[in-house]
Amino acid sequence: MNPADSIGPSHVTYAHAREIARDALRYQGNSILHLAASVDASFERAAELIYSCRGRVIISGMGKSGLVGRKIAATFSSTGTPSYFLHPGEALHGDLGAIQPDDVVILISNSGETEEVLRLLPSLEDFGNQIIAITGKAGSTLATHSTVALILPDDREVCPNELAPTTSTLVTMALGDALAVALITLRDFKPVDFARYHPGGSLGRRLLTRVANVMHTRVPCVAAAAPLYEAIDVMTKGRLGMAVVLDGERLAGVLTDGDLRRAMLADRQALDQPVDRFMSRSPITVRPEARLAEAEDLMRARNVHALVVQDENGAVVGLLDIFDHP
Repeated sequence: MNPADSIGPSHVTYAHAREIARDALRYQGNSILHLAASVDASFERAAELIYSCRGRVIISGMGKSGLVGRKIAATFSSTGTPSYFLHPGEALHGDLGAIQPDDVVILISNSGETEEVLRLLPSLEDFGNQIIAITGKAGSTLATHSTVALILPDDREVCPNELAPTTSTLVTMALGDALAVALITLRDFKPVDFARYHPGGSLGRRLLTRVANVMHTRVPCVAAAAPLYEAIDVMTKGRLGMAVVLDGERLAGVLTDGDLRRAMLADRQALDQPVDRFMSRSPITVRPEARLAEAEDLMRARNVHALVVQDENGAVVGLLDIFDHP
């Protein structure tokens, strides 16, 4: 039942809004289920066309279909499928020149009879483009003149007047997302690939940032044979809660605040003892070119808050603290 039928306009009050919303969402949810049940070999063919496309995916549609098309194009582009939206009106006045024969074109029209969209067909056929139609009408002009047609469920718009594109735009967007998800899987598109297209987001910063970009380069160091009180002075000035212990130029260990407290509790004369008696040996290290995400995973796995950064020659070049980055 359409939610608009459940409560007549003459009886609607603000108190009914909650139930209207629930009915609308249930109705649209059922339309998504109808869409899922309708996925057939045409979807496979569409995914194959896009995956094997040597050019770009061009998406076009008018009005609300165009807005949905913009979103689908954005999702494709950010997940490894080069895509952009082309307004059909602008295309008819010169922008068709942006389309190349190797491009796959997705045309969206719920009725399959949108004039501006249909007027693109002769040119696209002349160019030799493969055309994917997304429409609610299997026998429409758009569907019959396309390489493959993806047919939407024949469900009513959730709009009480059955005029505003609501259900149709929802299932169109869901179908676009389903195509994107299928292509993500086919391309084996990984989080690090996603991050490359989103360098300004938190995921991009995390996966693309290298240890060298955030590590401390002024490393508090103390000799292994130095007395513990000297290490305390180095740690205080370093303000990192730890010091790197060196045996000459070689990394010998690390001395942390925890090591220091345990030393003092175990031996009241510890301040005059050499650092290497209390340090943590075999410290966990990382290379400066390692990804920050890898370093974070290592710190979590080993339950430490800092890593010693060593270059390819084993020289200590920095310290990475878990609190150094967002």
